[in-house]
Amino acid sequence: MKTLWDISPPVHAGAPVFPGDTAYAQQWVANIGPGCPVNVSAITFSPHVGAHADAPLHYDPNGLPIGEVPLDTFIGPCRVIHAIGVGALIEPEHLEHALRDLPPRVLVRSYARMPQTAFDNDLPAFAPRTVERLADLGVRLIGIDSASIDPANSKTLDSHQVIRRRGLRVLENLLLDDVPEGDYELIALPLKLTTADASPVRAVLRSLT
Repeated sequence: MKTLWDISPPVHAGAPVFPGDTAYAQQWVANIGPGCPVNVSAITFSPHVGAHADAPLHYDPNGLPIGEVPLDTFIGPCRVIHAIGVGALIEPEHLEHALRDLPPRVLVRSYARMPQTAFDNDLPAFAPRTVERLADLGVRLIGIDSASIDPANSKTLDSHQVIRRRGLRVLENLLLDDVPEGDYELIALPLKLTTADASPVRAVLRSLT
């Protein structure tokens, strides 16, 4: 019986990025050989590549950088809810079948298979009222398998503004393809990047039984 799900998509030079973001790139600055005992690389990429946690600073000019966000929300009981192929916006009714006795963390699977070779301009996102509904039920962290909780072309980021106002945390770009609906322990700790607007996470789910 499987007890651990790795829900972080691979990060590499071909990993999709939000249009305008910095793609992953790596170069070697040292190689094992005569006079050098180690390989050392330098990497550049947007902190929004792959599975990541947004900081309040990402959507609030006065918000905290990710290195100052408390870690407690990113670890603990979690529910995975399927809303696969429901359309551009995930509405409360798409989740209603699984909203009883919610833990403080909810991850929503919207894709049958998460796109991993190209950015999805028609990515599924949360309707703002869905975020409000989850917050009303005591949820403190929401996550999704698309690149954003708002539509890719949004300039107002209405769902991000709901999490700003309600004090929620968010995970995006999770790989939930093989994860059944149900309750788990989530572990998705961001790096202590003291001035950054987001951080990569190595997100995993652990079975509760």
